[in-house]
Amino acid sequence: MAKGFTDEDDALLEELGVEVETKKESSRTPREERVIAGFEEIQRFVEQRSRAPQHGEDRDIFERLYAVRLDRLREQADCRNLLAPLDHHGILAGAESAPTGIGDELDDDELLAQLGVDSEPTDITDLRHVRSAAEKRAAEEIANRQQCGDFNKFKPLFEQVQKELNAGLRQTRRFERKSEIAPGRFYILGGQKAYVATMEQPTPNEHGNIDARLRVIFDNGTESNLLMRSLQKALQQDPGGRRIVEPSAGPLFADQNEEGEEASGIVYVLRSKSDHPAVAAHRDVLHKIGVTGGDVARRLANAKLDPTFLMADVEVVATYELFNINRARLENLIHRIFGAARLDIEIKDRFGQPVIPREWFLVPLFVVDEAIEKIRDGTITGYTYDPKTASLTRAVSEDFR
Repeated sequence: MAKGFTDEDDALLEELGVEVETKKESSRTPREERVIAGFEEIQRFVEQRSRAPQHGEDRDIFERLYAVRLDRLREQADCRNLLAPLDHHGILAGAESAPTGIGDELDDDELLAQLGVDSEPTDITDLRHVRSAAEKRAAEEIANRQQCGDFNKFKPLFEQVQKELNAGLRQTRRFERKSEIAPGRFYILGGQKAYVATMEQPTPNEHGNIDARLRVIFDNGTESNLLMRSLQKALQQDPGGRRIVEPSAGPLFADQNEEGEEASGIVYVLRSKSDHPAVAAHRDVLHKIGVTGGDVARRLANAKLDPTFLMADVEVVATYELFNINRARLENLIHRIFGAARLDIEIKDRFGQPVIPREWFLVPLFVVDEAIEKIRDGTITGYTYDPKTASLTRAVSEDFR
């Protein structure tokens, strides 16, 4: 009899052609239901990856969980008997063992804790606090510090920075993902001031991203040799992570002009959409850097008809508003700094006449950003761009300021 219906109700429903379904009570225990549900998740993984889940820190957190769970199911006879009719892929036979330190008695929550999950998830597919192997390595790099043998050389730098902070000459700003790490800059990490003393030549890492080994000095007299991206990640994840900006040098590149002043122009950085082989091969680092006193969009309206813009459309990737400045001198200064990376290319104009554009440079955007900051704070003197290291370097070596 269907639950909630009388015999008369059932008979009436049958006469009307409505099938009466009787809800069957499950004969499985709650534990057996959980075992089956967990095994079905493993089966979905096998169907998607065409292999059984495997152990290892380089594996996805879910795969590692499935691998340990599968080991447990294989080792328990009652689980094998229960799941045998459902094992369409034959994954209950054979396999590697769970790594040392992960015991059979752990439940999923304890297992997640050992695998790097900081708090209890509501569901195995809802992991909000999982630390990847890369994140754990970054944290270990930051924590692995040693005494700085020549700290007496850096101590005056920290003292001077603190004086400038106290006097309001420097400010701290939240470290953002777009912020770049560079030698000579100060940051705040874990409540301590950190100074990037040196940076080795940047090279692509295993994921194709540019990375570099740093020597970072902390104001407590310790130092650490860590990767640039490890420091970036630590600063982003630290609620108090900050960057200490350079002293202001007046309204040259102020965020807004003083009362009564008029904006003098905008430094713009463009990226070309040209399909010219020399452009397409270096599109991500090829930029046009110019200065205009008018509207940038209007300046670019006819880019595809102008050889200055490589006879192609462009996109604006950065702009910097400036005040009360000589635009021609500023543009000459920028082009001098990046002169060694100027693009050597000849473009035909609409009439077939050859033109050699002079404002395109093979320079990463973060270096342009750094140059603008150094122009803003007045420290650009003596700097030029070195294409070999993809960084700004001093033409003449100087002692620490």
